[in-house]
Amino acid sequence: MSTILVVDDEANIRDVVQYALEREGLRVLTARDGSEALGMLERGGIDLVVLDILMPEMDGLTLCRRIRERGNLPLVFLSSRAEEVDRILGLELGGDDYVTKPFSPRELATRVKAVLRRSQPAVTTRKPAQDDVITHGPVEMNLSRHEVRVAGERVTLTVTEFGVLQALLERPGHVLTRAQLVQRAYAHDNHVTERTMDTHIKRIRAKLQPLGCDPIETVHGLGYRAREVSG
Repeated sequence: MSTILVVDDEANIRDVVQYALEREGLRVLTARDGSEALGMLERGGIDLVVLDILMPEMDGLTLCRRIRERGNLPLVFLSSRAEEVDRILGLELGGDDYVTKPFSPRELATRVKAVLRRSQPAVTTRKPAQDDVITHGPVEMNLSRHEVRVAGERVTLTVTEFGVLQALLERPGHVLTRAQLVQRAYAHDNHVTERTMDTHIKRIRAKLQPLGCDPIETVHGLGYRAREVSG
């Protein structure tokens, strides 16, 4: 059973989200602000965080930064800040999804479960090892371990970033539109905008380029593709 940490300073929101997620068979813990949540995260055992932005003590954006400094724990923002700039900022900081208030508890539960599915390596009956590794120049993606390395150095990607990069590297040279990338990377989630995909691509590049690697090429007016590797 997956454990979800819901972080919101409004008790009624915490109660609504907890009820909706528990109905889906998920275990739910709650925190009133970022500081309390950080202490709970340090104890471990959390599989995904549902995070408000506007909170006392430590706001959601600050907590998101702290979480991303530590790794790729799946994170869904739940915020009253509905402007596109706020959504993009949340995703640029490492959120896997962004839901605005007022919200449908059922929709939130669906999107939380979709992120959880993307965070879990697929169960496969194929032969292990080489079939579960995508190699593209210096980039190596281990699908079963959900791990990315560039020239042997590990790169921490969020759940969604991993899915986007996988979709591109599986077919080098093949152009994928933003809509196709949304469909491939988000699978069961139909609420993602194409603009969101640009944000995820930007974050992937920002993590790979300092290592001297940029496998993604923008095809203006169409979408993106992985550069073909010679030799």
